[in-house]
Amino acid sequence: MDVSGILEEHKNRFKSVQVDRLIPVEHDLGLLASFDINMLDENKLRASQKKRDAYLKELSREGAQLLVNELFSQPTAVDEDSVYAMLPKVTSTLPREKPLPKVKPMTRWEKFAKLKGIDQRKKSRMVFDENTDEWRPRFGYKGVNNDGLNQWLIEVPGNADQYADQYEVRREEKKERIEKNKRRQSRNLEERAATDRGLNPRDMRKNELKRALVMSKNSTASLGKFDEKLNGEPKVKGLKRKFDPLVSAKGEEKAKNMAILNRVAKGDTSATVLNVRKAQRAINNSKRNKK
Repeated sequence: MDVSGILEEHKNRFKSVQVDRLIPVEHDLGLLASFDINMLDENKLRASQKKRDAYLKELSREGAQLLVNELFSQPTAVDEDSVYAMLPKVTSTLPREKPLPKVKPMTRWEKFAKLKGIDQRKKSRMVFDENTDEWRPRFGYKGVNNDGLNQWLIEVPGNADQYADQYEVRREEKKERIEKNKRRQSRNLEERAATDRGLNPRDMRKNELKRALVMSKNSTASLGKFDEKLNGEPKVKGLKRKFDPLVSAKGEEKAKNMAILNRVAKGDTSATVLNVRKAQRAINNSKRNKK
């Protein structure tokens, strides 16, 4: 029985694994990428949409086939589940999507540790409690730092009030420690923000205090005129009204009035000729007085 025709028909159903390119295709198997710099056929790209899609589909298949051929040429590792190809190191240098992160400025503790040569070691989250023979969190819920609040008996220190509630004292001390840590964290964030803007954190905090002092002075009825002055209090610079002299040069007053009339006649609104709000307020006051 001759089955050559059946085999030939079965062979024609699949594409060939051999792909020819005028310019060899470069591969970076570490990224599973291929770089094909061969020219595209402009006539096929300008053909009908059906032919163009078929052409692009064939190019994609050939590119994937070249990449698969390269993968099968790599050394393999056999596992219980399958066979894996050992990919080489990445050879292509790709640009970053986003800029490099800025170096975070050191906190006060980090500067002190670097100056004193203190080696910072990260403590584990869980610690072994020998009293209960179990692992417990270092902080937080059921943490070992709360043992002082869970003891059934607390010794009263010699210098403490013997009638004070020691449980309440320890709770208040813990709240104070938490608030102190929050203030330090807020201070570090402010210093980091000032450093990012290229400012001295101390000068920035000083300027903020001056600004707050000026705002508090303006909140009084006298706008701080009769408030007690503090040592080193900055002098508030306000706007000074400028008045024309009573005796002006010859023709100066006439020139000013003529300039105003000319602007009004031309309809020039670029310069402030008339305070409309003030004029309207004066008219309303006069009408109210007549009533």
